[in-house]
Amino acid sequence: VLRHRRKKTMSIRYITCGAFLCIVSGISGFVLPNSSDSLFPTNTFTEIDSALKTYLGSADVPKTRRRRYISQNDMITILDYHNEVRGKVFPPAANMEYMVWDENLAKSAEAWAATCIWDHGPSYLLRFLGQNLSVRTGRYRSILQLVKPWYDEVKDYVFPYPHDCNPRCPLRCYGPMCTHYTQMVWATSNRIGCAVNTCHNMNVWGSVWQQAVYLVCNYAPKGNWIGEAPYKVGVPCSACPPSYGGACSNNLCFPGVTSNYLYWFK
Repeated sequence: VLRHRRKKTMSIRYITCGAFLCIVSGISGFVLPNSSDSLFPTNTFTEIDSALKTYLGSADVPKTRRRRYISQNDMITILDYHNEVRGKVFPPAANMEYMVWDENLAKSAEAWAATCIWDHGPSYLLRFLGQNLSVRTGRYRSILQLVKPWYDEVKDYVFPYPHDCNPRCPLRCYGPMCTHYTQMVWATSNRIGCAVNTCHNMNVWGSVWQQAVYLVCNYAPKGNWIGEAPYKVGVPCSACPPSYGGACSNNLCFPGVTSNYLYWFK
């Protein structure tokens, strides 16, 4: 696992510290640098689900009395935003898969968010899952205020076309970090589960934040494999996996589900 951090620098309006920190009217937020792996994934969904069940059944998982780890509105907003972003990538994707909500991924995100640890984890699950983290203090109007900084990395990212990959694709990022964005648009990462937790006192790189709103999103199968492009370039849905049966919706390989996320709130 590779982790990248940069030395902290300051200016009047913002701070960069291996991620993006914005300070506006006393409200601040961070996104944490995430990880990349050097070997191409071999984990099947059976292996991923088995790892999740093992983790969720362990004694180390914090128990919570809250009825729900994320509100219905926040869940719909996060999922719809991911699919919107995935369907509008440029250059267009030939194999971008529609993303669905996964209950066990969300429960594992809840367990990690409950620790209030500003780092990726747990290490055991990171072998199987991708993970994006965000934290902020102060009031917020929409959960997208914690999610959009991941997408905003697109402005610093240069997609590796096939002729750039000889044979490995370079990661061309001209900003502090681009791998939150690439995880969002990794074609085969078709499952997501997120959780939000308010941490009363959270240590964020040496500073204690009070009432910190902590967002954890887990993805499967994981993305950000070194030497690989996030997706195949081409006519949308022209290279979908056979399991989709040729179905396409809004430029995404579509599994035919009618309402994935509302099920969890019935």
